[in-house]
Amino acid sequence: MAKVMPSGKGPRVRRSAPTVRERQVAAAAKKDEQKPRRIRRASAKAAAPFKKLKVGQRAPFRMLGKLLRPVKRVLTWLAPKYLINSWREVRQVIWPSRRETWRLTLAVFIFATIFGALVAGVDKGLDEIFKKVVLK
Repeated sequence: MAKVMPSGKGPRVRRSAPTVRERQVAAAAKKDEQKPRRIRRASAKAAAPFKKLKVGQRAPFRMLGKLLRPVKRVLTWLAPKYLINSWREVRQVIWPSRRETWRLTLAVFIFATIFGALVAGVDKGLDEIFKKVVLK
């Protein structure tokens, strides 16, 4: 039996610290709340025709959804679990912004150029040494 505290409260339960994934999910939820204005406008324009539909006019869409539900179940059953789990993981990724993507791409190009120059220099040096020592 659980001990009853004198103040009438139950036993104290400690929460564990949030995991990395929980922090990412919370950050993504916060980021979704702060969608850029252009995304909100675009989504509002896309949804506008459906908002104008009256309740009776939405029935065909509901019916179509009910008809396609077994198809979805069969496709889910046929699709390998690996693909389903991979898709779930991809949806959880927090993608970089456009600016960050360009910055990282530029960093990769600079690194590749410097590394290529170093390899070319070492190759040229070893070629000269090989010609002087071995092919004398």
